[in-house]
Amino acid sequence: MQARWKICNLFGIPLFLDYSWLIILLWATYINSQDYQERGLFLSWGAGLVIAILLFLSVVLHELGHSLVTISQGMKVNSITLFLFGGVASIDRDYKNPGEAFQVAIAGPLVSLVLFFLLGLTSLLFPTSSLVGELMNRVAEINLILVICNIIPGLPLDGGQVLKATVWKITGSHFQGIRLAAKSGKALGWLGISLGLIVVFKTRDYSSFWIALISWFALRNARIYQRITDLQSALMNIKAVEVMTQNFRVVDANLTLSQFADKYLLKSSKISIYFAADMGRYLGLVYDDAIRYIQRSYRDTQTLRMIICPLNQMVTVSEKVSLLEVIKRMEFHQQKQITVLSPSGAVAGIIDRSDIVRGIAKYLKLNISEAEIKRVKIEGSYPLGMKLEAIAKVTNFKGSRE
Repeated sequence: MQARWKICNLFGIPLFLDYSWLIILLWATYINSQDYQERGLFLSWGAGLVIAILLFLSVVLHELGHSLVTISQGMKVNSITLFLFGGVASIDRDYKNPGEAFQVAIAGPLVSLVLFFLLGLTSLLFPTSSLVGELMNRVAEINLILVICNIIPGLPLDGGQVLKATVWKITGSHFQGIRLAAKSGKALGWLGISLGLIVVFKTRDYSSFWIALISWFALRNARIYQRITDLQSALMNIKAVEVMTQNFRVVDANLTLSQFADKYLLKSSKISIYFAADMGRYLGLVYDDAIRYIQRSYRDTQTLRMIICPLNQMVTVSEKVSLLEVIKRMEFHQQKQITVLSPSGAVAGIIDRSDIVRGIAKYLKLNISEAEIKRVKIEGSYPLGMKLEAIAKVTNFKGSRE
């Protein structure tokens, strides 16, 4: 089964439906149908389905409110995905300032509040005994509940986003804003789980189990927010010089290809990266694999200069740049490793993905085994749950203090 289905485009934004929404559709239909049983089986279940569909449309409009404000800020919304307990918009970068974050966060609840008033007023146009009027009033109430629930100050709720923006504005630190909002979200999540389970055990009212389930979902997402923030912090604070290795060898650029092969390639060595230098000056990276394509008759006369990628044509970074910039350059140029230069322009070290993972693990005190780091080095892919290329892509705020 697919994780999600694309159902349409709204203002150029792909709208996806997570399969978990089928659960909420059935649940909402059943729960709401119970209040209309006196109208008969067909009407009661029909009313429950209509309310579920209007709930779906309300959530779509709520998320669209976030997305349209995001677009007005100059950002791109890649998609909107609706899942079991709400929706999420995927954007191409993080917010540049707390003002942007606040405006986007408050847009969703404002849309739901407007829907509450519009649907409430519309319900007054129908007689009190009208089923249509009752349905409009019920959906209005649901939108009011969405507003109240969403402004609770804890991530991943909109209220948590508002809290994040507020703390960011006061402290000047994007990270402190997310950390405080994530901690609040985790505390509220544990509180909701506890209250939901207590009500279930004491009253045997199993409908309260949904409170615990929703709270668990919020707790899980608050943890994800905090994890992403910790990774962003690490990427911005760790410098290239702190993770680079010197697992390379400097060789004489005037060696013939045969001499180089006999002296280095034919001997077992852990070193696989070679830089050529002449008179103490680095010339570039040696493409040792190119030797196999050169006729043997030329190998005794041609020097390494024939198979060198000049230093000024290589993708390099300085020692002082952050890991964030290192990853962005590696991903943009599709490099498995990158060369680090000293202030004088000499080769100071090299960085591959395993060096990045090891540096982050040390900085955040993560328990990542050497076997996993070795796998990263061989396969060139980051550990599961550490999507550093995606995190680096959306991380672009500047001047944020720890």
